[in-house]
Amino acid sequence: MKAVARLLVGVAVTMLGLLLVTFVIGRVIPIDPVLAVVGDRASADTYEAARIAMGLDRSIPVQFWLYLTGVVQGDFGVSVVTARPVIDDIARYFPATIELATIAIIIGALTGVPAGVMAAVHRDRWPDHVLRVISLLGYSTPAFWLGMILLIVFYGALGWAAGPGRIAVFYEDVVPTATGFMVIDAAIAGEWTIFRNALSHLVLPAAVLGLYSMAYITRMTRSFMIDQLSQEYILAARAKGLSERRVVWRHALGNAAVPLVTVIALSYGGLLEGSVLTETIFAWPGLGSYLTNSLLSADMNAVLGSTIVIGAVFLGLNLIADAVYALLDPRVAWQKG
Repeated sequence: MKAVARLLVGVAVTMLGLLLVTFVIGRVIPIDPVLAVVGDRASADTYEAARIAMGLDRSIPVQFWLYLTGVVQGDFGVSVVTARPVIDDIARYFPATIELATIAIIIGALTGVPAGVMAAVHRDRWPDHVLRVISLLGYSTPAFWLGMILLIVFYGALGWAAGPGRIAVFYEDVVPTATGFMVIDAAIAGEWTIFRNALSHLVLPAAVLGLYSMAYITRMTRSFMIDQLSQEYILAARAKGLSERRVVWRHALGNAAVPLVTVIALSYGGLLEGSVLTETIFAWPGLGSYLTNSLLSADMNAVLGSTIVIGAVFLGLNLIADAVYALLDPRVAWQKG
C-alpha cells in the first residue's frame, strides 16, 4: 500500500508540474490568443469583451486554478481553429499518431535489436562498422529530407507506395470507426481494398520513423550487449560448453533486455511526440500536425491540451517500463519493496 501511495503521489506531482509548466509557457510566449479569436481588425471593445470571456483579465494564479479544475474534469477548452472541444480533437487525431508510431517502433525493435546484437558479437569487425555507419546515418538524417526523397522515389517515380495522407480521398468515411486505427478498422469491416490502400499510405512515413528508432535501438542494444558479454557469467557459460548462440541470445540478451525495455518505451514515446515533421511531410492527420497547426494559429488551448496528453503518455510509458522491468528482473521489485 505504501508503494502504491508513493506511486500515486509521484504521478500526481509530475502531472501537476507538467500542467504548471505548460500553462506558464502558454501565457508568457508572445502570442495573443484573443487576436486568434477576434482577429486583428476587431475593435477595442470587442477585443476586451473576448479577453474577459476567456478569463485573461484575471491573475495568472487564478487562471491556472480555473484551467486546472477544467483539466481534472476532462475539459481542455475549445479550439479556436476547429471550434470543437480540444479533448474531442485529440481523440480524433491521436489514434493516427499512435498507429504510425506503433508500426514504426515495431520496425525499429525487430530490426534494431538483432542488429545491435550482431554488432556487439562482431565488435570492431566489418559487420560492426557497417551497422554503426547505418545507425549513424539513420540517427542523423533529417526526417523531412528522407521523407521527401522516399516520396519522390517510391511514390512519384516508381509508384510502389501511396502518396501523402492517411487514405485515398474517395475512401474517407467509408469504414466505420471502431478503434480509430484505419488499418484495423478496415480489417474489422472486411474492406480489404481500403485495408491495402491504408497500409500503402502507412508504409513510407512508418519507414522514416522506423529508421530513426532502429538506429537508436541498435546503438543502445550494442552498448548493453558489449557490457553483458564481458561479464563473468558469460565466461562461465562458455566454459560449461554452451553453444555460442545460446550464450548470446539466451543469457546475454536476456540480461540486456532489462534496460532495453526502457529504451524501447522511451523511443516509442519519442515517436508519439516527435513525429511532427514526418506528419507534415506526408500530410498525416495526426496529433503532430494538429499541434503544429494550432501553434501557428495561436490556438493555445489546443497546444496546451496536446502537450499535456503527450506528457501523460510519456509518464504512462515510464510506468509500464518500470513494471516490465520488475517482471524481467525480480531483484528490482525486491529492492523497491
